[in-house]
Amino acid sequence: MLLSLWFILVPKNPRTSFGTLDIIIAAAGQAAMIKGSWIKPGAAVIDVGTNAVDDPSKKSGYRLVGDVDFQEACKTAGCVTPVPSGVGPMTVAMLLKNTLDGAKRAIER
Repeated sequence: MLLSLWFILVPKNPRTSFGTLDIIIAAAGQAAMIKGSWIKPGAAVIDVGTNAVDDPSKKSGYRLVGDVDFQEACKTAGCVTPVPSGVGPMTVAMLLKNTLDGAKRAIER
């Protein structure tokens, strides 16, 4: 159902829609898919994507990047979350908080 909805609601050329958005939450699963030129000046961009791209200069042979072309987006957007170290630490913190809250409720029963 969600996949069908995605294809119905997303325009054939999504880049034209980005220029009207004040907040973009990117979770496309494709490295640097969203270009800075697509982004409305001053928009807030939250990049949730995590993609490994080849990088021979790194010991691991790869580096992590988001779904937004970070360098380009920084020139246009009002703020952009980096990848890595953007939303990841907050996600982990909230998962831990929810786990603790659940454990407390279980103990209180």
